[in-house]
Amino acid sequence: MDLNTVVDVRDARRHEPWRPGDAWLGGGTYLFSEPQPRVRRLVDLSRIGWTPVRELPDGSVEIAGTCTIAQLSRFGRTLDAPAAPLIEQCCRAFLASFKIWNMATVGGNLCNALPAGPMISLTAALDGVCLLRAQDGALRRVRAADFVTGAGRKDLAEGELLRSVTIPARSLGSRTAFRQASLYGLGRSGALVVGALDPLDGSLAVTVTAATVRPFRFWFALPPGRSGLRRAIDSAVAGRDWFDDIHGLPAWRRHMAFHLAEQVRHELTRDGVR
Repeated sequence: MDLNTVVDVRDARRHEPWRPGDAWLGGGTYLFSEPQPRVRRLVDLSRIGWTPVRELPDGSVEIAGTCTIAQLSRFGRTLDAPAAPLIEQCCRAFLASFKIWNMATVGGNLCNALPAGPMISLTAALDGVCLLRAQDGALRRVRAADFVTGAGRKDLAEGELLRSVTIPARSLGSRTAFRQASLYGLGRSGALVVGALDPLDGSLAVTVTAATVRPFRFWFALPPGRSGLRRAIDSAVAGRDWFDDIHGLPAWRRHMAFHLAEQVRHELTRDGVR
């Protein structure tokens, strides 16, 4: 779509003061999908030169905000870690063609903060940490599970940039289980649940996304039973937190979240046998 309100495009490598009407341009798959009447200038990140994704010396993985889904998918297929299959599963959860895969970015998916964003699911489930950079160069870190605060809302100040997301080595060492539900065979996720079992202390994390307006990550020092897991989800997710749109009613999303969470719990713990 033509953005007929845009009057200028600036290379992000050339620092200039941020001004009203500016917007970061990563892959642009969302930005050019609908009118953006408030946008006057695009700040283009495409030539900024960040390494898309890399394994750090401590075993953690750093994913640049500009990393495309295709680049992350290729990296995930070569990563030697128990949680590596989850990367491909979340990449495949996109309702997107290969064209989108080669343009859409991890940072863009997070910053759009749509409930069905699978990069939100991936990074929240693996306890990722977002590195945010302000216009004056100041850096701050926010857990991926806390970065998205609602449907279309995120913890991002005016002009602030999502530089990267780091996945801890310990999370990558977890056994994971993935479940996704949609109203249609190739439809947008209506509920997506990921479980991660820590091999060191036996703790279990269950993360619910797509069904809710923001990620909900539940951590258990010891894996709960079926009723314990259900109580934890029911007590934390209020009625207004279940997402409501054409891709699923709140009651259906709630039912599927409970159903998929129980499947994930059972797969990883077999009711206590790990």
